[in-house]
Amino acid sequence: MHKGAVLAECGDPWGAQRLSLAQGLRENLLMCRFVAYRGAPIFLEELVARPQHSLVQQSLHAEHAKSVTNGDGFGIGWYGDKAEPAVYREVMPAWSDENLLALTATVRAGLFFAHVRAATGGGIARSNCHPFRMGPYLFMHNGQIGGYPSVRRALEAQLPDHLYAHRKGATDSELLFLLALSRLEEGLEAGEAVMWALRQARREMRHHGIGEPLRFAAALSDGQRLHVFRLSSDERPPSLYLQQGHTGVTVASEPLAGDESSWRPVPAGSVLSIGEHGVEQRLEALH
Repeated sequence: MHKGAVLAECGDPWGAQRLSLAQGLRENLLMCRFVAYRGAPIFLEELVARPQHSLVQQSLHAEHAKSVTNGDGFGIGWYGDKAEPAVYREVMPAWSDENLLALTATVRAGLFFAHVRAATGGGIARSNCHPFRMGPYLFMHNGQIGGYPSVRRALEAQLPDHLYAHRKGATDSELLFLLALSRLEEGLEAGEAVMWALRQARREMRHHGIGEPLRFAAALSDGQRLHVFRLSSDERPPSLYLQQGHTGVTVASEPLAGDESSWRPVPAGSVLSIGEHGVEQRLEALH
């Protein structure tokens, strides 16, 4: 599919890029699990807690990941009446937090994120839980920068002072978010800003002789559009699926219910932009 193409509402929008669910199961599907939604307002519980394979259920038993249990914290973020999103993050497992279930049953939104974490670095702390927020932006991530301890200092040095001061945690996810924000503030388009951050990370990885891959599935929003990414420097990006339903578009690390036929794997290399007129896709390479 060419850059800027709008995905069709019927048929198979991925064409030759379409992957089967069975193939997705064989890929290296990493760590955390997340779901993002944009569309008509719905209660958060309809995706976070109710489905047969909801995100809360995935926090206890993920099927498409090496880390079966994702119990190192969780977070939800949603856009309401204000320009800045609301966020609720906690370090306890999602399946044991009654406040999470109460919130998702009462909060209704047309754009929201939810994330359950399996920590691979940065420690278990609220400041390391997703989604991350700054101004109108929300960001969450599944994946990792290979050899992150070796490149962390060089990448942090690229942050402007005000963004470095905003850094609260120790994860590569938050660092990539802030790097992308540094370019968003200069007027770069969201997809290009994130790709710039990823390429800076790859440059430092090569400089330090790191052979481990950079793997990246993520979602970013400004409250209007939902931007989604599935990239890797090798052939094994984290899992990511898309469903275009009657109320809106959902993106998730794993299909949320038993209706697998309605979910399509997002092709590797995809940068998606989801707005009121549908889904736009372009393919990028991450060397």
